[in-house]
Amino acid sequence: MSYQPPPHGFRTFLIVWATQSISVFGSALTFFSLTIWLTQVLYPHPEQKVELAFALSWVSLVFALPTVFIAPLAGAWADRHDRKRTMIVTDFASGCLSLVLAALIVTHTLQFWLLLILTLVAAALGAFHAAAFDTSYAMLVPERLLPRANGMMQTIWSLSSILSPAIAAGLIALPALARQGLVPGGLGDWLGQLNDGTPLAITIDAVTFFFASAVLIFLYIPSPSRTDLSADGSKPKKSIWADVKEGALYIWHRRPLLWLLGTFTVANFVGAPIGVFQPLIVKFNLVIDWAARNFTFETALALLSSVFSIGGVVGGLFISTWGGLKARRVYGVLVPMIISGIGQILFGFSSQLYFAAGMVFFVSAMTPILNVHSQAIWQTQVPRELQGRVFSVRRVIAQCTWPLSTALAGWVGGVFNPGMVMAVLGTFLSVFCVTQLFNPYLLHVEDKAYLDEMAAREVAKQAK
Repeated sequence: MSYQPPPHGFRTFLIVWATQSISVFGSALTFFSLTIWLTQVLYPHPEQKVELAFALSWVSLVFALPTVFIAPLAGAWADRHDRKRTMIVTDFASGCLSLVLAALIVTHTLQFWLLLILTLVAAALGAFHAAAFDTSYAMLVPERLLPRANGMMQTIWSLSSILSPAIAAGLIALPALARQGLVPGGLGDWLGQLNDGTPLAITIDAVTFFFASAVLIFLYIPSPSRTDLSADGSKPKKSIWADVKEGALYIWHRRPLLWLLGTFTVANFVGAPIGVFQPLIVKFNLVIDWAARNFTFETALALLSSVFSIGGVVGGLFISTWGGLKARRVYGVLVPMIISGIGQILFGFSSQLYFAAGMVFFVSAMTPILNVHSQAIWQTQVPRELQGRVFSVRRVIAQCTWPLSTALAGWVGGVFNPGMVMAVLGTFLSVFCVTQLFNPYLLHVEDKAYLDEMAAREVAKQAK
């Protein structure tokens, strides 16, 4: 008998989606504020380009490592434990961590090495939260509504980040405005004592985490039953590492799924450095244009970040309304990747702020479309009780190049023109994806009978 979600599962999903979007909005405030803090406070001078690139890449790298490599453990944990409780605890802990970060900035005791440690802990908490969240909504949403839910999930970061750069830039400027007498009353006196508004943005982030955690307490979110973990003697109790291995073998025995992951491995290698390169491109490649238009660095970077987020929302709304391809979904992955690569090429060559904003819009708009098609393939191929284990291993394989490319970006972005590097990476992605349109293994990725037969042959071969 197929799994039946709870009667009001989609309504519960909408509540969780909305509250987690608010939390993600707070996280986007923190990310943007810390980028400004590194760029304008810690390494403000043009001759510090190498140090700035190094710092941006190390923050991204320290965030990437646990996000990627803790994923298998987090996924196995999500398949074993109550997913709702996992989300409550990780949201609350992340809120406490944000308060610590804000306090360190207010007291002028935040050092770069300490920022890296806090980022590492935040990423580890995020990995466990993501594993529980990503596998929860398949338990809530009927299968016919999964494409719409997938589209909404793809917009969660983009939707929450549309206003966050502008709001963060405004919060950062508040203390300076207060010192000029533009913020009246006792609030102005208090704000004037701060160097900048970075701790204000991070404190808002903490509040959104606490809010998301509190709302979850009142919702019903089911977790799948694991009969293979019974400890009554009828079946052996498996170790958590056995779960990780099981997720890896599921993919290994179905090689077309591995090819699909290989495509995302290339895409993540190409796309991961954008978090390092975008501030550098704004500060060095686009400076003549945005200065002529009376922008500041903060507002120019906020414009690009907001347009990037709007692109993600537009792409997410498009795929949510359309529902995506019902067959040959692999083309819904590859074609948007090709378009994204072309947009990245043009972005890298751009010297004008508005044209660059247009290109990041198209790059971002393609991401929800390709991700929704990929997610639909995985959700239809992997049983729900296995999704935590399989999806976490999937994340490691697909994102293993993220830390590598992020680390390289810190060196390459400081030595070479970051725009040219982005263009070269975009060219590589487009050419690779065109070749994958003719890969016979990858084109079989949606044939469940073919995949299961391949897995059965692999298991029989190993049993001999």
